[in-house]
Amino acid sequence: MKTRIVAPTSNARPAPPITPEWLERVALFYLDRYSATQEMLRRVLARRVAKRARARDEDPGSHAELIAEIVTRAVRAGLVDDARFTAARLATLRRRGASTRGAGAALAAKGVDRALVEAALAAEQDATEDESVIESDAARAYARRRRLGPHRRGETRAAYRERDLAAMARAGFSYPVAKAVIDATDEDLEA
Repeated sequence: MKTRIVAPTSNARPAPPITPEWLERVALFYLDRYSATQEMLRRVLARRVAKRARARDEDPGSHAELIAEIVTRAVRAGLVDDARFTAARLATLRRRGASTRGAGAALAAKGVDRALVEAALAAEQDATEDESVIESDAARAYARRRRLGPHRRGETRAAYRERDLAAMARAGFSYPVAKAVIDATDEDLEA
């Protein structure tokens, strides 16, 4: 069966104009669903403006000031707080088994300023006496989630040791931390 391609009719409704009210609704809808940084919100708004500008044959760059204004208003209203986002996201990443380097890279990808990342990591270290405890807990969580080392079946564990160490290294863990987690015994896991 052949599919007919129908040309768009001239009666198609044109895309509505890009207005501050529309852009504010887009921002509020996004922030209602997701926690975001200033940069994340700016990227979302820029994508939406670019899409609508293409449909209207406009220059999306002419709306950059409007995007900046909406982001600034969201920050002033407390809807966007980079420090709060950074602390919450760092806690989530640590629970999932992210190393310090991996967490820093993930936060940088979200547009978080390097100073905020360092402040959040410092606050995390202040809460715990020993920095190595944080990293080893994250490494154990990563190994458990990925079923590495002591979480493998007993007969395959030795055969995959080097591969497991490489996976831990790619995740950003140091060799001593990775080796301690991969070589842990079942008794070590229970303790």
